[in-house]
Amino acid sequence: MKSDPTQSLKHIAIIMDGNGRWARKRGLPRIKGHNAAEKSIHDAVEVCGQIGVEYLTLYAFSTENWSRPKTEVSFIMKLLSRFIKGNIEELDRKNVKIRTTGRLLDLPDGPRNDLEAAIKQTASNTGLHLILALSYGGKAELLDAFVQIASSVSDGHLTPGDITEEMISSNLYNPDVPDPELVIRTSGEQRLSNFLIWQSAYSELVFTPVLWPDFHAEQLNEAIAEFRSRKRRFGGLE
Repeated sequence: MKSDPTQSLKHIAIIMDGNGRWARKRGLPRIKGHNAAEKSIHDAVEVCGQIGVEYLTLYAFSTENWSRPKTEVSFIMKLLSRFIKGNIEELDRKNVKIRTTGRLLDLPDGPRNDLEAAIKQTASNTGLHLILALSYGGKAELLDAFVQIASSVSDGHLTPGDITEEMISSNLYNPDVPDPELVIRTSGEQRLSNFLIWQSAYSELVFTPVLWPDFHAEQLNEAIAEFRSRKRRFGGLE
């Protein structure tokens, strides 16, 4: 495959899948897989920083994940707080800007407060935007956007004829963030699972059988090389 190093790559989005299967293969509780995933996050941040990617969105917890056993959900929420507290100083030193996307009011007070503190601490940073998708669902995001637009129509500020694709995009959770050029899913599953379904309309999709705790710098660089080998026509001709 011929690589094109000039291929624009501002935003990488990753569906971090396979923590539970990683643990099961080793005869460990599922929560051990979530623990093991932290290094993969560090590697993704490091690689993106090195090659100049501006935005990295990590699908950390979906709206559907609330249906998992309460013990697992509780552990993931505690792990989120631990990750933030344990890594915020290093991320801040690396000029990383912490952001989020999703229905954050669904989160327990503890991790939500830790997130808000991290966002505030890194607000002036100018490096990589690390966006954590938490209690996030693509359908929920679109629903929330449509409700906002419908409210404007109801108030008389808009007519149905005023609604455009650009207007819908501007009412999403992070309207300033460009659509991801590359979406990666680990663990062998080949679906988006309600992740950035509006924004990924023309994203290049890379599916890898590697489980997320085993997805490190080498595997991410391979996915980026795969992306750079592709021709992106956006419905047009080459």
